[in-house]
Amino acid sequence: MFERTGLRAAVAACCAAAVLTTPAFAGAGGPGAPGAGDPYFPEYGNGGYDVAHYDVRLRYDPRDDHLAGTTTIVASATQDLTAFNLDFALPVKSIRVNGALSEHTQRGSELTVTPPDELPAGEQATFVVEYEGVPSSVEVDGLKPWIRTADGALAIGQPEISAWWFPGNDHPRDKATFDIAVNVPEGTEVLANGVNTDTSTLAGRTTWKWRTTKPTATYLAFLGIGQYEIHTKRGAFGQPFVTAYSEGLGELDGPARASVERTPEVLEFLSGLFGEYPFEAQGGVVPSEGMNFALENQTRPTYSHKFFLTGANTSVVVHENAHQWFGDSVSVDTWQHIWLNEGFASYAEWLWSEQQGTGTARQLFDHYYGAHPADDPFWQVAPGDPGPENIFDGAVYDRGALAVHALRNVIGEEALLDVVRTWVAEKRYATGTVEDFIALTEQRSGEQLDEFFRAWLFTPGKPAATPENGIPVSATRAGIPAPPAVAEIDATHRQVHEH
Repeated sequence: MFERTGLRAAVAACCAAAVLTTPAFAGAGGPGAPGAGDPYFPEYGNGGYDVAHYDVRLRYDPRDDHLAGTTTIVASATQDLTAFNLDFALPVKSIRVNGALSEHTQRGSELTVTPPDELPAGEQATFVVEYEGVPSSVEVDGLKPWIRTADGALAIGQPEISAWWFPGNDHPRDKATFDIAVNVPEGTEVLANGVNTDTSTLAGRTTWKWRTTKPTATYLAFLGIGQYEIHTKRGAFGQPFVTAYSEGLGELDGPARASVERTPEVLEFLSGLFGEYPFEAQGGVVPSEGMNFALENQTRPTYSHKFFLTGANTSVVVHENAHQWFGDSVSVDTWQHIWLNEGFASYAEWLWSEQQGTGTARQLFDHYYGAHPADDPFWQVAPGDPGPENIFDGAVYDRGALAVHALRNVIGEEALLDVVRTWVAEKRYATGTVEDFIALTEQRSGEQLDEFFRAWLFTPGKPAATPENGIPVSATRAGIPAPPAVAEIDATHRQVHEH
């Protein structure tokens, strides 16, 4: 992901020292917790239930950004539940729990629901929420992540966006499948995750239906509405390959297509490294306005037009598609573990460069290690626990990739591939922590790596140039030339700092 989103100021100020004291989705009888207990963002997510499926049905008018919706949530109580919270910011008209009208209160994006009857632990329930509002006008804690464009809107963001278009349990721990149906004026296109199951027009309005059948985190659910040229072709592994290019891209249309159309090739390359692609569809979306970043929406990565200002850019395509394994299939258990997403997605760019002959991973390591002197602030962010204000800091990406290559130097290429493939296979559709990854790495490699990971992930400062830290002598030489890939990688990563 390449984004610097506005994080909640109050959370950033007060939550760096918070600790996870209770499981996110379990507990005794009573009301469910209003947050998942994430140490960086304690109010994100909720406790007391586990969602299996979202059915999101919307009517949207680009003319005035008016959205009316009904979302049905199929969930199971993980405790005897007298009340529960949903993460949602738009005005609510009604809520039914198992068909019965239920009381509700709303504070910011915390929607508290009190059903007339207690929900027994282990039993499945349905929550039906009817709502209506103008998403671009709704602000919570200084955030307005819904992006209104001249021809429609984009529901895209990290770590929060879903609360501006559907109610849910907004934390990566609680994944679910999705059906998304959006009714818009005829001539307007709608993109979402997965596969387009139906498109029909009646009385001047068109309904687009999309379905994703693999577990999806709420922030990775995506909505793009506007004037797009949409194509569905056969992609890698025989899957549907859905691309959409804004009709307003102009001279950037060519470079955008020259990049995104290589997605099947990129996925074949990445699957050779990481193992089987974990989802049922693939693709890419390029809007012509509204966003300065790219995001790894599940099956539907989306790229700002700005990535293609100087020509084709496959580095960003590699990065966002590497996230389909690191971030989407295997998600962070809490947001402090963001290195597991960004470090490996950034390192995938290095491996792609190596395969394309534009710079080996070793050359890129030597360049980036040498490009930042010891007193550079770059080294002051520890990727393994960067703090809520730094989860998208450049060091999480570049120092994160350096750490992966240094690990390769210490345990060997084959051992690293074995660790990575085991990780994505064992954690598929689940979540993981940095500590989990360290334990797996030590177990699979037979190496004791506490000091290595402490130096690279948890200690501010430039890791010492020692064999134990995986740093070759070549990385310490002055005047190391930049491989050709550096220009494209830097142009890609620069977006982190411009948003």
